[in-house]
Amino acid sequence: MKLKYAATGVAIVLSLAGCQRTSYSGLDQQNSALPPLQAQPVPSVQSGQLPPPGAAGNGQFPAAPAAAAPGSGMSDAAPATAMDVTKESMVGNWKVSNGGASCDMFLTLTNLGSGSRGGTRGCAGELTQMGSWEVSGKQVVLKDRNGNAIGRVYKSADARFDGSTSSGQPISLSR
Repeated sequence: MKLKYAATGVAIVLSLAGCQRTSYSGLDQQNSALPPLQAQPVPSVQSGQLPPPGAAGNGQFPAAPAAAAPGSGMSDAAPATAMDVTKESMVGNWKVSNGGASCDMFLTLTNLGSGSRGGTRGCAGELTQMGSWEVSGKQVVLKDRNGNAIGRVYKSADARFDGSTSSGQPISLSR
């Protein structure tokens, strides 16, 4: 019985020890020695009409993304043999073949502008500028960091996409 009371007494002492207040008197003295901050003058507020987005000379907004230029080597339409594609099926790591060289492409579902975040590693040419991607019909549009299309691919097999960059270089994605 005495052991039970002793154990209970030790538990009470330990729990009360956790409630003990500690003081950092050195810090309190140091902070009280600092003078209070002085009020700073605030400039007057101006009002006026803002220019419309994209107005010449405002330099605040980037130009709207351009569609594939005629003769750029990129087609806005997928071939009739293209298979259906979903965003979810694109997510992950892809091996890229571009002009005889290979590199890696990473696609996520994280929103970035009108598309989803994506990027490349070890690629050359236009693909080094890739920043986002989106599914458009039966095509996957690869975009630079400003939202301009730099390539388009379509699903040609279960784990394969083929297409071209904006300069006309053939591009293939596979897993």
